[in-house]
Amino acid sequence: MSHDFKSLEIEDKALFDRYFQEDPSETSEMTFTNLFMWRLHYRPKWLEREGCILILFRPKDESAYGLPPVGGGDKAKALATLCREIGEVSGDVRICRAPESFVKNHVDLSLYDSLPDRDNSDYVYLTRDLIHLSGNKYHRKKNHLNQFMKRYAYQYRPLDINLVECVLDMQEAWCQMRECKADPELLAEDFAVREALLQFEALGYGGGAVLVDSRIEAFSIGEALNPETAVVHVEKANPRITGLYAAVNQMFCKEAWAAYPYVNREQDKGVEGLRKAKESYYPHHMVNKFTVVPKG
Repeated sequence: MSHDFKSLEIEDKALFDRYFQEDPSETSEMTFTNLFMWRLHYRPKWLEREGCILILFRPKDESAYGLPPVGGGDKAKALATLCREIGEVSGDVRICRAPESFVKNHVDLSLYDSLPDRDNSDYVYLTRDLIHLSGNKYHRKKNHLNQFMKRYAYQYRPLDINLVECVLDMQEAWCQMRECKADPELLAEDFAVREALLQFEALGYGGGAVLVDSRIEAFSIGEALNPETAVVHVEKANPRITGLYAAVNQMFCKEAWAAYPYVNREQDKGVEGLRKAKESYYPHHMVNKFTVVPKG
């Protein structure tokens, strides 16, 4: 593998933001915040080639794989370069989480196979649907929200540096409740959430918290993904408070993302309960993702 690959540091944000601005993404993974907060788990490396950023993930218990090249340069050439680099560290060369548009525009299907990846495809909703919860299909969600609003003394607050400490406390309490230490996936997520919160100012994403009886019981963090779409990276609520998940979802969309037509709420990872929950909000469309593999 080329020695030019670098580890991801907070100082790289301006460079990554420039590439993402030049080449706005539709997939939830492709923001600097997301890459940075999950870096302990995915161990990303990156370099610049062909007018693009090439990103390589090397998770501990998995073979290395790439993400689709980002930037305004020659993506077909960048893809070939990235596949070569992966081939030097792994016998299993693959580019994961590639959106349909990337496959259509930059992947020569005489050279590569593209395999659908339903578990990592993103759910995208109309923001107005998540705010207003109008019509029969959202009747149950609206009920949950109304019950919460009637039953509890609550307050919504945009996340700021003064709230971060309290949100970290809530994340710890949530983790104790869900026994994160016994579940490697929840433990990795806990670290990612802490990373994001501890670097709140440097990362510059948006967030919101719901206080119940003056105590933070739910929070959400997200950011602009492209000019049309916001992405929600994290949403946590005290499961013992009925209707709180419905409330934090609705309030965060209303207060932070009303100017964006769409909200991307990431993938379900093939987890049945999560799939059911995401489908229950009736996505406007999916961002279908593929794994791209060189033929032969």
